[in-house]
Amino acid sequence: MSEERVNLAIIGVGLIGGSLGLCLKEKMGENIYITGLCRTKASMDNAVKLGAVDYADADIETVVKDADIVFLSPPVLQIVPMVEKILPYLKKGAILTDAGSTKQYIWQHLQKILPEDVYYIAGHPMTGREKSGVTAAQKDLFVGKAYVIVEDTGAPKEAHEKLMRVLRHTGANFTTMDIAKHDRCASVISHVPHVTAAALVTLLNRTGGDLDSCIKLIGGGFKDTTRIASSNADMWADICMTNGEAIVTNLKQLQNILGEVITACENHDRQAVHDYFVASKQRRDSLLQNAAQKFDTN
Repeated sequence: MSEERVNLAIIGVGLIGGSLGLCLKEKMGENIYITGLCRTKASMDNAVKLGAVDYADADIETVVKDADIVFLSPPVLQIVPMVEKILPYLKKGAILTDAGSTKQYIWQHLQKILPEDVYYIAGHPMTGREKSGVTAAQKDLFVGKAYVIVEDTGAPKEAHEKLMRVLRHTGANFTTMDIAKHDRCASVISHVPHVTAAALVTLLNRTGGDLDSCIKLIGGGFKDTTRIASSNADMWADICMTNGEAIVTNLKQLQNILGEVITACENHDRQAVHDYFVASKQRRDSLLQNAAQKFDTN
């Protein structure tokens, strides 16, 4: 029995949306037809040329009117206004899902405007690159990466099953959690590390007369630690505005931890500093070893 043909609309055919399109076109072939909404003619041409979509347009109605699934991948603060624009053109039973890094803000607004016959299933693929745009898209971007699906947004079981039949082609490790827990965990695992990486670059930039000499010493450690600081600024500003409470809480906790290290260094307490590094190494090694077992890979 052949796979049911699916019409997918991707709103924001950039790194994430474009990677999804590339993957699904390769895996599903003629069983999926993908339309894309892009802001510029250059983005439309690239999306089609690269094979991320079958058709791209700047006209919202044209892109979404036949969609069974709409994948929303603009910066977080643009998602709700975009849904307001596309709602008049969606067919009954359409499924909305997204790649937003924060979930509570989006759902708090969407639940007030969605009709009963249009369903929202919150999603967050925990993947990305420091580059942006569809030209940075990769068909295997999701493979082996965590992909959170939030199940407490009222969508029926049939809608979940239909969405997952498509998303499982990505090869991601799917896990479920409630909205509030997602935002708290995303803050620790993703949001605060991005803020911190940017802070390390800012620290370098504030070394004054030593800047040129410091730059000569840049090696793998600095590059690896600060890689994510090259990510899209609009996206990360929106994340900080929509998950501010959790981010601030965890930044203050990080501040406390750094304060403990400062005190140990000031007191020449080598044992305390040594214990700090040992504990973090052991915990990190253990976490990475066990992380794959935490996800539903079916």
